[in-house]
Amino acid sequence: MALDALCLAAVAQELRQALLGGKVDRVTQPDRALVVLTLHTPQGNEKLLLCAQPGRARAQITYVNRENPVQPPVFCMLLRKHLSAARLVDIVQPQGERLLRFVFDAQNELGDTVRRCLILEAMGSQTNLMLTDQEDRVLSCVRRVEGDLSSGKRAVAPGLFYRLPDPHPGLPPLIRRELEFRGKEPEAAALELLEEIQAGRYTPTMLVENGQAKDFSFLPILQYGPHVESRPFESFAALMDEFYAALPDQQGSRQRAGQLYKSVKALRERTQRKVANQSRELAQAMDREGLRLRGDLIMSSLHLLKKGMAAAELPNYYDEDGGTLTVALDPLLTPQQNAARYYKDYARAKTAEAVLTQQIARGQADLTYLDSVLASFLLAEGDRDLREIRLELEDQGWLRRPQGGKKAMKVQSKPLEFVTSRGFRVLVGKNNTQNDHLTTKVAGKGDLWFHVQKLHGSHVILCLEGEDPDPQSILEAAQLAAWHSQARESGAKTAVDYTPARYVKKPASAKPGFVVYSTYETILVEPRRP
Repeated sequence: MALDALCLAAVAQELRQALLGGKVDRVTQPDRALVVLTLHTPQGNEKLLLCAQPGRARAQITYVNRENPVQPPVFCMLLRKHLSAARLVDIVQPQGERLLRFVFDAQNELGDTVRRCLILEAMGSQTNLMLTDQEDRVLSCVRRVEGDLSSGKRAVAPGLFYRLPDPHPGLPPLIRRELEFRGKEPEAAALELLEEIQAGRYTPTMLVENGQAKDFSFLPILQYGPHVESRPFESFAALMDEFYAALPDQQGSRQRAGQLYKSVKALRERTQRKVANQSRELAQAMDREGLRLRGDLIMSSLHLLKKGMAAAELPNYYDEDGGTLTVALDPLLTPQQNAARYYKDYARAKTAEAVLTQQIARGQADLTYLDSVLASFLLAEGDRDLREIRLELEDQGWLRRPQGGKKAMKVQSKPLEFVTSRGFRVLVGKNNTQNDHLTTKVAGKGDLWFHVQKLHGSHVILCLEGEDPDPQSILEAAQLAAWHSQARESGAKTAVDYTPARYVKKPASAKPGFVVYSTYETILVEPRRP
């Protein structure tokens, strides 16, 4: 699925026709390895997308609007410094290489015209994007590479002179097989293909199998016969926008999900430690009666005490056996002051008990909430769901928004949707935000609401549209509730509560996803994959 050298040559032709002479009007970086340059051309504004993510590396004109971070990355800020108002004067591809050099005429601080180049290397795991100056020295890059003198591996880092990668001769397997299928000698036919591309004769083609985009090329692919459709496009811009929109960014999503999950896990562990410390302090505070006893014994034995004593063994009038109690004293204080100190510590411990009890209750509620957030990662399907989880954590104050950033717009992701064998719709929330929306906004009063008992899981709505539920639909909705919960990992039968949605209420100031309900029934089911 990599962008081969011949296909990249065709893409470069399309970019030259549309972009040469254009002036950079805006630079954004929606993702770490994704840069978008908006160029003003005689035909209007065009957006040049350069992606340096392995497996998705490409250069294309794009018509997709992408969400940008509130705080631009450092690489983006450097591009803005060097390329703002710069004019694109050439797009160069070394022959046979998966590499494009975008050449710009820019202005330095003194107003002199200087040369700047954006170089995209679309070479599998070595994919990179870098900015060089007029001496071909690297100013910045998306990915730094450590060199190795023993193996001759080149280094890529700011301050080093740019050096072309080692050549990668040879036809891509897809094109070689296609030429052999057409009865042509691959090496000789490849030169003819390159001449055709340079003359502008190519056809952006997407390969579609069973309705799924599988690959793309610059010419129709016939080798697969009727099993794979060669779907032509008017441009690589339209083709790539559709192809990569349908191609899940599994690697990037997994990485972002892992980072966010790690952050939430750390928050939970920190909260758990805080609750444990408060519980120990509470245990000490509840043992405060000994403080008051010592104060009382001092006051009843003032005649036995004097300033300067570090301890005294005093008669314990509260002991039925008439024993004594050793009481520690501060030698710098008078007996009355020592008694006052014990009374003060007693009052402080009494207050601490009430405060700590409240703090521990809040901490336990926080742990429950963070557990529900961790459970929602099981159902996150992509970046949109991850952004919704992050936004929820920002709204609740668990994660900071970027410095100087504004509150992000609410993310409109969709819940999971299923249909029972009877034909009723079943909606399943994927996180706390969706759970609240389904329960308080979407569910009708006559719809049935399901949730696994005493575990974290999705709110599930069986949409009845005024009809009566049948036992099979109730069973299937309950199985969905069990599957989309922590019970999935056990595989054992689990209790699922269900009730008409009108009996489910969200208390004022309750945390996301928390509701209370009454007049419910319970069904025992096994978690079952839908």
